[in-house]
Amino acid sequence: MKATGVSSAAISNALRYQQAKMQADLVKATKESQTGTVADVGLALGSRTTQAVTFQRDLDRLNGIVDSNALVSARLTSTQDSLGQIADTAQSFLSALTSGVSGDSSTSILQTAGASALQQMTGILNTSVNGEYLFAGTNTDVKPVDDFNAAGSPAKAAFDAAFSSYFGFTQTDPAAANITAAQMNDFITTQVEPQFLGAGWQANWSSATDDQITSRISLNETTQTSVSANEQGIRKLAMAAAMVSGLVNGNISEAAQNAVVSRAQTLVGEAIGGITQIRAETGIAQQRVSDASDRMKTQVDLFEKHIVDLEGVDPAEAATRVADLTQHIETSFALTARLQQLSLLKYLT
Repeated sequence: MKATGVSSAAISNALRYQQAKMQADLVKATKESQTGTVADVGLALGSRTTQAVTFQRDLDRLNGIVDSNALVSARLTSTQDSLGQIADTAQSFLSALTSGVSGDSSTSILQTAGASALQQMTGILNTSVNGEYLFAGTNTDVKPVDDFNAAGSPAKAAFDAAFSSYFGFTQTDPAAANITAAQMNDFITTQVEPQFLGAGWQANWSSATDDQITSRISLNETTQTSVSANEQGIRKLAMAAAMVSGLVNGNISEAAQNAVVSRAQTLVGEAIGGITQIRAETGIAQQRVSDASDRMKTQVDLFEKHIVDLEGVDPAEAATRVADLTQHIETSFALTARLQQLSLLKYLT
């Protein structure tokens, strides 16, 4: 029989090959131990890989909508809070107007109440969350309402110009003392209403769009998730506040002022009803978003269970394989080191 020679170099090379393989297996086992899933889905599942990919794609899509709904919910909550503040402002203004009708408030107090309501309403409507204006409709990067009393305000200029054009003099002119209640009511109907309840609102006041944000809240469901400053209830409150702040002064006849206050009282009452309706609709949208998220979270749990059933590994078994492979690699390195120390010279000596 012919003897087969085995060199230390051949043994060393064989060990190095085995080490490389064990190191690759160790990387795989470590990944599975840390993630709880197979390292190579295609290799482990074979023909069932398509099913796993489909589950993962659907899971990612559901999680994306759930995350989006969290942002939508935050926006709706802020919107609801802001609407509540507008409603409180309107209620306080209505109380001031009621006192004015009964004669318990002076002209200056009423005028201040109107200006204050207008300022508060403007500030609330210009609220932004995460850099987006809540009441701007789809123009979320544009401030929705201009300040009526700011210098150069187009809304104030249009209001004053309408008064001068209709009566032939300004609000502070002594001739304003002769304005009758019928004249004031006609002025409000023909000149002021179009500026607030007609085209003048968006021409001089609002940069918001009538279109509102529509969000996908589930795989097959969408809903409106914003409120526009162009809502009728908001316009009526602005009209009442602007009328009182701009027309209730000592130069205008008492009869005309009473007509303004009476008309404003009606408008604010209607505005409160409109704002209440908007708050109810916003609350319905909040509930729909919450319900949709709850349903999708249930679906997410089911998809995750299916994925674990397909791709999951036993963490204890993976940890044991990591320990065994680590021990084998350390032993292999030790043997390689000893083989590298062998030489013919050492053998002969």
